[in-house]
Amino acid sequence: MATRAAAATLTAATSSLLRRSASLRPHGLRVPCRVPPQRFVRHIASSTNEEAAARAAAATADTGGPTIFDKIIAKEIPSTVVYEDDKVLAFRDINPQAPVHVLVIPKVRDGLTGLDKAEPRHVEILGQLLCAAKVVAEKEGLANGYRVVINNGPEGCQSVYHLHLHVLGGRQMKWPAG
Repeated sequence: MATRAAAATLTAATSSLLRRSASLRPHGLRVPCRVPPQRFVRHIASSTNEEAAARAAAATADTGGPTIFDKIIAKEIPSTVVYEDDKVLAFRDINPQAPVHVLVIPKVRDGLTGLDKAEPRHVEILGQLLCAAKVVAEKEGLANGYRVVINNGPEGCQSVYHLHLHVLGGRQMKWPAG
């Protein structure tokens, strides 16, 4: 038993060493890498871009001008609508972070640029947004689970100051989320 455990440890250490040092590999031996390095670099760059976009959006958050979501509601910008009722619109995210990534937004902003701006008068629309998220998940076949996310403020990477929920699914979610 101890011999088997020692062999497994030696194999893992050797494999790790070979992956990290091309000069130690015998000619022609390819050791698969679990996560391609360029993917990690792309994630860091993407994360940095999202953080920069969130900071830039926060600078103009309370100007009252129309957001990209206001333009989608007005049909000035096309979107792929998944669900719509008189108060809520749900459409596919143009930069999906999962096989299913749908944004759920209130049709009227009413000062609700972020969750931190919620007041007692917003209770009804907040509930409607969550119910719409459930309907979207059902329509998208996410019976095995999904995640609902609200980004709030620059440190929460909120890039559009019109409250919105992200419905993510179609793959195994990881924890911690951020």
